[in-house]
Amino acid sequence: MIPDELALAGPDAARLADELLRTGRPFHAHEVLEASWKSAAPDERDLWQGLAQVAVGLTHAHRGNARGAVTLLRRGADRVRAYRDAAEASAPDAAEVSAQDAAEPSAGGGRPYGIDITAVLAACDDLAARIERRGLAGIPAADLRPGLLVPTEADAPGGV
Repeated sequence: MIPDELALAGPDAARLADELLRTGRPFHAHEVLEASWKSAAPDERDLWQGLAQVAVGLTHAHRGNARGAVTLLRRGADRVRAYRDAAEASAPDAAEVSAQDAAEPSAGGGRPYGIDITAVLAACDDLAARIERRGLAGIPAADLRPGLLVPTEADAPGGV
């Protein structure tokens, strides 16, 4: 159970939600992501709300509700896209970003808090399309456990 008053910094929320999603607990991931959405800065709310909706979509899929899964996966992906597009539109030109700024973790851009937005969106779009075409029956369990974070070497088979 996730406490109602949960308050995690972006990187911690992303790590915990990633762990919960990868272990097949999307409802709990939703609670973490919802807490982040409610406490986020205005420019990050679409990111966290979208990810929370993706987690609800995965919860629907786990519970056999194909229609709810497709609806929430798409709705969540649309919010995450809105966040990404807004972050890209407001990002400074590469020439303006110093090496130090580029090395620091950032809430903006394509990998806020280590979240691989491109992979999340691709997984949502693909999964929603497959569920819509064929239902949930042929979806491998692993496809209902997508991660959020950019994989590290330690995550790879045989990794550290």
